[in-house]
Amino acid sequence: MLLAIDVGNTNIVLGCMQGDHVLFTERLSTDTVKTSLEYAILFREALELHDVEASEVEGVIISSVVPPITPVIRTALRKVTGHKALVLGPGVRSGVRIRIDDPASVGADLVAGVAGALVKYKPPLAVIDMGTATTISVVNQQGDYIGGSIMPGLRLNLSSLVSGTSMLYGITLDVPKQAIGHNTEDAMRSGIVLGHAAMIDGLLDRMEEELGEKMTVVATGGFARSVVHICRHEIHVDDALLLTGLKAIYDKNV
Repeated sequence: MLLAIDVGNTNIVLGCMQGDHVLFTERLSTDTVKTSLEYAILFREALELHDVEASEVEGVIISSVVPPITPVIRTALRKVTGHKALVLGPGVRSGVRIRIDDPASVGADLVAGVAGALVKYKPPLAVIDMGTATTISVVNQQGDYIGGSIMPGLRLNLSSLVSGTSMLYGITLDVPKQAIGHNTEDAMRSGIVLGHAAMIDGLLDRMEEELGEKMTVVATGGFARSVVHICRHEIHVDDALLLTGLKAIYDKNV
């Protein structure tokens, strides 16, 4: 059994995989102040809630975009499972050919997402990850990661709008019934939620034009299900995409 951990700026996603089957996934808040013991307690409780014994875990892999807490998480997992976690980064075989100006600059989460997409889908691909930031990673027909786009996520957009104005206030990120908002809240939802969907559609159009062919589009991340269904492109939602990618990467390194 493999325990896979994706450490993001807002959430930590952990999941257990038995072969290619995802047994469970859970989300924890990312907290740079927590100690390794505090994280160890949370990880153990997550396993227990799903009736998984720590002794059943045979390996651990981490992808992280929050370097300050990566060693803390790694120590916590060692306390719980007894295993030294493989940390996705330089020197780890990912199976993803990265063809950009500075391959080392690609975030571990993007590599894991592309690796997962290549397991399940045929390129060319666009892999959308909707979390603190919304990213689109493009994989060409040869299976090479050739670049993409990074934009603020839904909550960052909302926070920026609210903090930069004196008369607007926080709202829920529900999908509005129409683009023309008839009150301030619906106008904000239109701009943030429908605007985000329109931005994704527009970028996908431009990316396909540059590639000269249609892409299979897959999305993951905490906000994917909130937005993808209102996009005009056909987009597959895959909540376990990063876990699938981490499993594939782990298998290449053991």
